[in-house]
Amino acid sequence: MQALFDNGHLFESYAEQLFPESTRLGFTDYLTYASLPKRTTEALESGAKTILQGRFEAGQLTCIIDVLDRVEGNVFDLYEIKSSTSVKIDHEYDLAFQVVVLEQAGLTIRNVSVIHVNNKYVREGLIDSKAITKTTDVTEAVRLLIDETKLNIQQALKTIQSDTPPGMSPRFVRLGPIDEWLVIYKSLYTDLAPHSIYHLATLKPQLVGELEDLGVTHIKDIPDHVKLSEKQQRQVQATKTDKRIIDKEKIFDFVDKLKYPLYFLDYETLSSVIPSFDGIHPYQQVPFQYSLHIIENPGAPIQHKEYLHTENTHPGLPLLQRLKEDIGNTGTIFVWYEKFEKSRNKELGEMFPEYADFMQSVNNRVIDLMLPFAQGWFVDKDFYGSASIKKVLPVLVTDLSYKELNIQEGASAQRLWMETILDGKNTEKKAQIMTDLIEYCKLDTLAMVQLYKVLQAEILISNKEA
Repeated sequence: MQALFDNGHLFESYAEQLFPESTRLGFTDYLTYASLPKRTTEALESGAKTILQGRFEAGQLTCIIDVLDRVEGNVFDLYEIKSSTSVKIDHEYDLAFQVVVLEQAGLTIRNVSVIHVNNKYVREGLIDSKAITKTTDVTEAVRLLIDETKLNIQQALKTIQSDTPPGMSPRFVRLGPIDEWLVIYKSLYTDLAPHSIYHLATLKPQLVGELEDLGVTHIKDIPDHVKLSEKQQRQVQATKTDKRIIDKEKIFDFVDKLKYPLYFLDYETLSSVIPSFDGIHPYQQVPFQYSLHIIENPGAPIQHKEYLHTENTHPGLPLLQRLKEDIGNTGTIFVWYEKFEKSRNKELGEMFPEYADFMQSVNNRVIDLMLPFAQGWFVDKDFYGSASIKKVLPVLVTDLSYKELNIQEGASAQRLWMETILDGKNTEKKAQIMTDLIEYCKLDTLAMVQLYKVLQAEILISNKEA
């Protein structure tokens, strides 16, 4: 979460450079927050051309703006800075609220825009503030939301004054992913059954409302007439029967096409709104580490190889050089979620053309080990409809666990590496962090090895039964 905030603040600092004649206000604590309206008014009255991070009040309403640019007199253009790569509907609602507050405070707003990330920008040398930003006019869309926003304001004020809380059900989610609210909802209601309807995969607000109106609280009690996706249907079936769904024929076909040696590959990547090195665009995922488990032939001992970049330089070329030594020219390469790994391989080949053919050959050998789980050939109720390795592994391989590691998921691995290697932080802990990164990435590929063995075991069981 802190990394997300840091990304937003970093992009904001470049976007603000588009307004050289600006007065930046803002706040650092409650006292400076409380004084911000007064300081904003004083800046406007003194004739400031552009206000950054000013705060306005109108009755019970208040807002902090990113950029208010004076056109003439009391007429202004309003800008919101967002570190996303496009305008989203919640940005428009956000700006509609700001327009209501500003106009009730006596200002005239001419145009409304969002300054967001230009994801086509590729860094070459110093960051170009104009090139890395893109400004999209949303005046018409925002104006169309003003009446609705005023109604929402009245509802919000009424709710604030109420003695009882509003409905908390995920059925009321209107903006943004419902998954984000479900995390909060599950933390508020810790007594939810392990297989409550709120654990249903790819849940939508409309389905929550339908099930709640039917009085259904548990997945096993969902009636047959309720329309569900294929993934949800498999999850419901596995929960109702308390039995795994295993399509042994498809798993056999999947395993049968593999070629030894078998390689199990996983990357950890750096990514930032502001590209760290030349040749990279915003939010591009660039591998700085890999783990590689190898099985040369059936029954052979498992080998492990790895690479971790530990210098503040572009990690792409040294990683490619090592990977070419380690991965060989033949054999199946297993990954988990091939779209991600293949995209990284393709991009590395584009950044370093001398390795383009090699990376294409790697991609030609890739097989997605997630496929049997994502396609529903192997379903357990405790996967909760997910094919994530973090959900599948604890159910099928109980002696391996991410919970025992200091780093337990990819976002933390990315953040810690970037802070330590690129930002020069954590100097006293650097050695331990590097060790933790190796152990985390190593578990990702060891997990794939063990899950592959689970699939193999299903084939052996099937053959014995036949």
